[in-house]
Amino acid sequence: MNIRSLTRGDGVVIGAAVLLFIASFLDLYSIDGASDEADIPSLWGSGPVVLGVVLAGVIGAALIVVSRGLPQPPKVAGLDLGQFGIAFTVFAAWSALGNIFDPVGGFDNGDGGFANEIGAGTGLILALIATLVMAVAAIATPLVPALKGTLLPAPRPAGPQPYGAQPPGGYGYPGAQQAPYGGQPQPGQPGPAGQQPFPGGQPQQGQPAQQPAGDFSPFWFAVPVPRPLFPEDGSPTPIAELAPGTWYLAVEQRGQALVAQTQDGRRGVLQDTSGIQRG
Repeated sequence: MNIRSLTRGDGVVIGAAVLLFIASFLDLYSIDGASDEADIPSLWGSGPVVLGVVLAGVIGAALIVVSRGLPQPPKVAGLDLGQFGIAFTVFAAWSALGNIFDPVGGFDNGDGGFANEIGAGTGLILALIATLVMAVAAIATPLVPALKGTLLPAPRPAGPQPYGAQPPGGYGYPGAQQAPYGGQPQPGQPGPAGQQPFPGGQPQQGQPAQQPAGDFSPFWFAVPVPRPLFPEDGSPTPIAELAPGTWYLAVEQRGQALVAQTQDGRRGVLQDTSGIQRG
């Protein structure tokens, strides 16, 4: 289940379900003239209220959230779980409204009857508010742009590093050692995945390290969302996927694309460079 697929409307539904659960432990009735020590049952003391309001609302909210978080919501009788959840929340709100108007049910409401002194308690009133908010949010989420926005923001990469500095752990690998591009590693410190950074081992004394042609300077960068890395020979099959929150080294620029080096030393072409964060 992917919680990052939840919307702001789903957050309202979850909050209303929490309020409904809290209200279920409060008074079902309010009795005129009753003392503070009077033992008034909670919503759990009434079977119709528990089944028609509390459980229906909580189950409806759960179905909506689960349906939104699953990549492929299961269907029952041709309807997905989210649609069943919306129906449950509407039913819970309708039941709560009926109990507000007639909290004592089948008791005698005639003149002189004691039922005239009994009204809806705090728990029942809060339950009506919670179920109404839940039902409205469930119905309006697909229609209102403000409710369709994501509930949790996308993860941000770690703070940028100065050029030439190594991110902690190196490419997101704790404890890994990595020399800056074009530099020489310290003795006893291998390159990525144990490979030497120079063809054939260490460069000869006095031989300068190769730098990319043109004015391009290598830099660290991070991607905002997962991006595929394609082979340098132009093959369409990706060789790796760059993940958000990890720093990679751009070693060459080809038009709008970048040649990047992965944590295991592989090089490939990042074709989509929009929104990348430079270190």
